[in-house]
Amino acid sequence: MNVLFDMETGDPDDAVTLCFLIAHPLVSLRAVTVTPGTNEQVGLVHHILQTTNHAEIPVGSYRPKYEKNCLSAFHRRWLGNFDDQLPDAEGHQVIKETLEAYPDLVIITGAPLKNFGALEVNQPIEKWIAQGGFAGDNVVPPMHRLPKFNGMQFCPTYNFNGAPNEALKMLNEVAINDRFLVSKNVCHGVVYNEEFHELLTPQRHLHLGYELIYKGMKLYLSKKKAGKKFHDPLAACVAIDPDICIFKEVKLIKKGGKWGSEPQEGTNTYISIGVDQDKFRKVFLQL
Repeated sequence: MNVLFDMETGDPDDAVTLCFLIAHPLVSLRAVTVTPGTNEQVGLVHHILQTTNHAEIPVGSYRPKYEKNCLSAFHRRWLGNFDDQLPDAEGHQVIKETLEAYPDLVIITGAPLKNFGALEVNQPIEKWIAQGGFAGDNVVPPMHRLPKFNGMQFCPTYNFNGAPNEALKMLNEVAINDRFLVSKNVCHGVVYNEEFHELLTPQRHLHLGYELIYKGMKLYLSKKKAGKKFHDPLAACVAIDPDICIFKEVKLIKKGGKWGSEPQEGTNTYISIGVDQDKFRKVFLQL
């Protein structure tokens, strides 16, 4: 499966997802785009690509040379020192060129969709897997509701709120054959914890990408025993096996700074309403 990954670095699980996509045998990572795409962020991505012997993969940026610090201290504790680097091109250019080279490209997004604002495509995008959106009580049956979202139909969702116009463009204007939204109401229930880490231990030698994940999550769990919500890794695994989640066809609705969903046929937009934790772990760990 040819994949482009659009990421940010405010949360460590984006970098973990990058390592996973490099490591999984069913994925051919063809490009990476970063929001906002500072030289330091691009340097981080190139460092991971080089460490895992994938230095040839192009990296795009929404705002090259943007000066705000967008990396946490955790990234350098995890990955060591690396140099700032310039992107290969602006993000929308990298996306367009990759789509032209790989018409069956699957796009996975784990960031605000800034890189898609200026995107123009000549043919429909095959599939878009987005970490974002929200499905409330009008869509999610009681058996699948997380307690923290019970009683809600609308909720803020970071990636879509970070670039709402671009999100609406991808949801309603860009020709995309299938949109799968791995939504807040589901991914908040998927956690990498000590039990998960033990399952990764015998798998870490499968690929350098898994070695990096193991090292990073060991460091993370040493400080935060409760674990890490695995938003973007879940989205990446859904790209490989959509049956990890239960999906409902909907129309996304924006209401102020909140998002919700209404059941509607013919939209080719499917939002997650439940998740099979065992299937997720098996795909992520290649079990």
